[in-house]
Amino acid sequence: MKNNWSNSEANKYIKKYKALGHSKDMALRVYTTRLLGRNSQLVLHGGGNTSVKTSVKDIDGKKYDVLCVKGSGWDMAEIEPEGLPAVKLQPLLSLKNKKYLSDEDMVAYQKRNLIDIKSPNPSVETFLHAFLPFKFVDHTHSDAIMNITNRSNGKDLCKKIFGPRVSIVPYVMPGFGLAQKINEVYSKNTKINCLILLNHGIFTFDNDAKKSYDLMIKYVSIAEKTVKKIKRKKIKQIKKYNTKFKPNEIAPILRGLLSETKDQKFILNYRSNKTLNYFINGKEVKRYSSIGTATPDHVIRVKPFPLVITPKRNSSIEDFKKLAVKNFQDYRKKYIKYFNNNKKKVKGKKTMLDTSPRVILVQNVGLFSVGDSLNASKIAGDLTETNARVISSVEETTKYKFITEKDLFDVEYWSLEQAKIKKAKKILQGNVVVITGGFGAIGSATYKLFKSYGAELVLLDYNATKVKEMQPKIKDLCLHCDVRNKNSVKKAFKIITEQYGGIDILISNAGTAIGGSIAEVDDQTLRESFEDNFFSHQNCASETIKIMKKQNTQGCLLFNISKQSVNPGKNFGPYGLPKTALLSLCKQYAVDYGSLGIRSNGVNADRIRSGLLNDGMIKSRAKAREVSADEYMKGNLLLNEVKAEDVAKAFFHLAVSKKTTGAVLTVDGGNIAASLR
Repeated sequence: MKNNWSNSEANKYIKKYKALGHSKDMALRVYTTRLLGRNSQLVLHGGGNTSVKTSVKDIDGKKYDVLCVKGSGWDMAEIEPEGLPAVKLQPLLSLKNKKYLSDEDMVAYQKRNLIDIKSPNPSVETFLHAFLPFKFVDHTHSDAIMNITNRSNGKDLCKKIFGPRVSIVPYVMPGFGLAQKINEVYSKNTKINCLILLNHGIFTFDNDAKKSYDLMIKYVSIAEKTVKKIKRKKIKQIKKYNTKFKPNEIAPILRGLLSETKDQKFILNYRSNKTLNYFINGKEVKRYSSIGTATPDHVIRVKPFPLVITPKRNSSIEDFKKLAVKNFQDYRKKYIKYFNNNKKKVKGKKTMLDTSPRVILVQNVGLFSVGDSLNASKIAGDLTETNARVISSVEETTKYKFITEKDLFDVEYWSLEQAKIKKAKKILQGNVVVITGGFGAIGSATYKLFKSYGAELVLLDYNATKVKEMQPKIKDLCLHCDVRNKNSVKKAFKIITEQYGGIDILISNAGTAIGGSIAEVDDQTLRESFEDNFFSHQNCASETIKIMKKQNTQGCLLFNISKQSVNPGKNFGPYGLPKTALLSLCKQYAVDYGSLGIRSNGVNADRIRSGLLNDGMIKSRAKAREVSADEYMKGNLLLNEVKAEDVAKAFFHLAVSKKTTGAVLTVDGGNIAASLR
């Protein structure tokens, strides 16, 4: 493993953080923590932790010896001093000889001794860091270390390769008990500078930041070299064959089967690569993938075992659906049995988590990772790739071996670990929302509002330049799509289903405003307006319905219709006519798909400043009505201009109104001539 320490870079950190009021110790702690955290072979998604022992002034002006240790919620790759909360060291050391401390009391005691009570919760391994008498302590879940330890002869192999300055520690669940065990091990051999925790990870320590980091790289490199030298034999693979479906075609089926209730939504993310396919297509994948994860804390993200589906050669989508239904039923039964078998072995009452898998391995297709958000789904995918690398490598040389099922259960249902991922659920969390005309005024306002309620957003827009400009600026998926073109729509929706698994809400918002006297407008202009303002909506809605029917978890279509559909404006027929047809389309979808729980509603907005109704258009429409531009924009019963944000709120209201369909909500400040009821 490459040692990425740089003296010049270290000095930059010292200079930067000294200017911000931090010590040299803290600057170097931040630097080496990031070096470790940015190496995916060492740390993934919040795993691992580091610490530094130093001294700081409290609000009383007194100096205290403290342990600055990684706090909950912080990622080592992007750590800042604020992510290393300072805990008074002496109170921690005073418990060295205490025989037992519950998890709840441990957390409370650590929080009570924080210098700043507003700091994040210190790591569950805070006491372990405190009991090791070194300034710098580093901990990772190195792939190579897991490769060495997660095998039947792991302990003996560790003793053989690591030498006298490394102690090998049997698996103990993280917390106060592990800290006691480490204290006992260190007391027996104070010359050690490294601990290998079987089936868990590696700790290195020194009074110098660079030396502690160097030790991590040194011992991980020894493990890597050992793994390379072990004679190996490729995992036996199933035969490669083709199916009659593609990943994006089965993703909505899988996504729908994940939901135990209509309101429970998951995000399903597809990926496929050489490493994953080798793991997934192994003949014994059901055995070795169910033994356990590479390191225990992965289980809170991916559950103790995946769902494995093996489609038959040339199987159709219908064949796959029947197989998937059966496999999901079997998986849920297996998880319930796992829960019931292990809850009796642990203290305290345990409430079963949902029985849906977080990892779905479809042989000869790829990995579908699962989460309650796209981020959680991708994390599950990343962890599965790590598990695939480690388990495959071990299986090439021997049989993979991990902690007991009961130990794995302890971690999965450990309140301190579950606290890492449990957050208050927002009303639209897990829902995939697609907005066409995504970068217009209404599209942008709608994006912001739905995002604030926890939805996963996909923005489609015809302006390729704007899409390219926005892609690096927002984390959500932005796609160029010509909604008038069926192939362009199909291509976009293929990407959406591969990345999210499906669609829950379509906000069909794209359109153009075309004016002209109806008797004088040429056929080409009128036909173009119908393509823009009617067929574009039909293209997106029909494709969405195909996906929603596969999901079988209901859904919602929302159309930006316009007041023009019921109250035509002078010289605006080319725009109003397709909008009238769109109003009928909205109602037709409500009629045809209501029995599936798919709702179809629309918004009739009027006079919204946007790319569609720009200053030039406002002047033109005002002139047609023989009023000023300001009078035109405020020409409603409330004498108040309606804004894009008001339309976004209407879309949101219709999205969450579960028993409303075939409805059109007017957002125009009041226009009796345009009112529907």
